[in-house]
Amino acid sequence: MLKIIRYIFFTLVILLAGVFIWAYRSDIAVEQLKTRYAPPPSEFVSIQGMQVHYREEGKGFPLVLIHGTGASLHTWQGWVDQLKQHYRVIRFDLPAFGLTGPHPQHDYKISTYVKFVQALLQKKGIKKCHIAGNSLGGNIAWRFALAYPDRVGKMILLDASGIPLKKKRKKLWIMQLARTPIVNWVMRYATPRAIFRKNLLEVYSDDAKVSPALITQYQQLTLRKGNREAFIQRAKTPVEDRSEDIPRINTHTLIMWGKDDAWIPLELAYAFKEKLPNNQLIIYPNVGHVPMEEIPLKTAQDALHFLEAKP
Repeated sequence: MLKIIRYIFFTLVILLAGVFIWAYRSDIAVEQLKTRYAPPPSEFVSIQGMQVHYREEGKGFPLVLIHGTGASLHTWQGWVDQLKQHYRVIRFDLPAFGLTGPHPQHDYKISTYVKFVQALLQKKGIKKCHIAGNSLGGNIAWRFALAYPDRVGKMILLDASGIPLKKKRKKLWIMQLARTPIVNWVMRYATPRAIFRKNLLEVYSDDAKVSPALITQYQQLTLRKGNREAFIQRAKTPVEDRSEDIPRINTHTLIMWGKDDAWIPLELAYAFKEKLPNNQLIIYPNVGHVPMEEIPLKTAQDALHFLEAKP
């Protein structure tokens, strides 16, 4: 019996080692990624001890675009193609993501992200702007409007986070893994392509739009040195609930929401609508968590119509 137990134990060890070796992915140096993901008009600017990857295109009143968790400035490409003809569009990789990489103090609170955005705008000499954000970026956007109301013209929230659900729901598996001891250590090194494919299939409503190139982009930018550890630290950061302050935001706001959002459910779109005094709501059928990626032309047109309309 003892021999059988030992055999089973060593077999399991070998199997687990094999799975880890299969799933293992090494870090990719930022300089190696720049060639593919930071061609012109990409630039880098020093903000709070980080070399921040950003792009600035077009002319006119500034429009700032803020991406969500696990994404990068590339999530807005479809919007920029349409809106740079009308606005000075600024987008960037947030700390912990894309080519910007980890925050020097590993501080990923929403309030810290708000200060980061403020510092970047100051660096660029932008005193007032329109602001749009998706998911985490939406949370940062409305918190920025709350902290600096005189610096925001209009605001667009796309499937934004920041309002807790009244009822319990199943937590996102990827965030749960990042918060689980031992498992999150494995995540620092074992991030196979299948994980990113699964995430994107959850994020998109139309599976046909999850292309191999899109999966590669998300995976490679996550493998940027330091980003996996930063993702874990971000996932473990305590939630700052400021949702009771949302009614204080008088900024004219367009709320955009994918009806099939599996990550932040539609009921929170109505929660934002109820809390924000000056708002419009557009719900997109057969669209998931990232409307600006899944239907960029339609959402960009709706954004332009909102931004151009008189308050």
